[in-house]
Amino acid sequence: MFEEEKLMNITIKNLTKKIKKETVLKDINLEFHGGKIYGLQGKNGCGKTMLMRCIAGLVHPEQGEIIINGKVLHKDMSLPESIGLLIENPAFLPQYTGLQNLKILADLQGGISYGELEELLEKVGLKDCTKKKFGAYSLGMKQRLGIAAAIMGKPDIIILDEPINAIDENGVEEIRQLILGLRSEDRIIIIACHDRAEMELLADEVIVMENGEVIEEKGWKNADVENVQA
Repeated sequence: MFEEEKLMNITIKNLTKKIKKETVLKDINLEFHGGKIYGLQGKNGCGKTMLMRCIAGLVHPEQGEIIINGKVLHKDMSLPESIGLLIENPAFLPQYTGLQNLKILADLQGGISYGELEELLEKVGLKDCTKKKFGAYSLGMKQRLGIAAAIMGKPDIIILDEPINAIDENGVEEIRQLILGLRSEDRIIIIACHDRAEMELLADEVIVMENGEVIEEKGWKNADVENVQA
């Protein structure tokens, strides 16, 4: 008999994080499963970005644990083994083009061809900007390049903090379809977005946060995202 392949899974148990004396995450317990897009909602300062940082291994919690496919973060591994991130403002070298910046990151990762990078720029709507230096990019263009860097190499976990921020109306639809197209059985996508209507179009499940706590978990019945796979 063939062994059944396990889907991606993230389990968060009793996660608490403090900054100085302020508790910014309080006893968080969550499950994330492969093949779904999860949305984080809440007002600024509610803990969305801090939770993303914790999942990415960028921040050590005071208590609790994050388990990714059976491995405990900061014990069995220092960082998730396959993750792409867009958290806050994307930072790149201003004197290089978007393509050159991606090439630098690709060389660090390995196994990503030049042609794949060009295709990636086309997917995020930067096909005609390959010769423009990053320092001359608009805010929306910078955001698009940040998304490209996050999804480069097809990571198992993709975390996007306000991915449509500063992107024009036509671009929002492009990025939405790109994110939906990344959905697959073995990938977890976590998105923070302040736009409720956009979240309904993107997320399979929404986690509502307030004052560092999860106050609600809900699923959307969304025909637009049915059977979309990478």
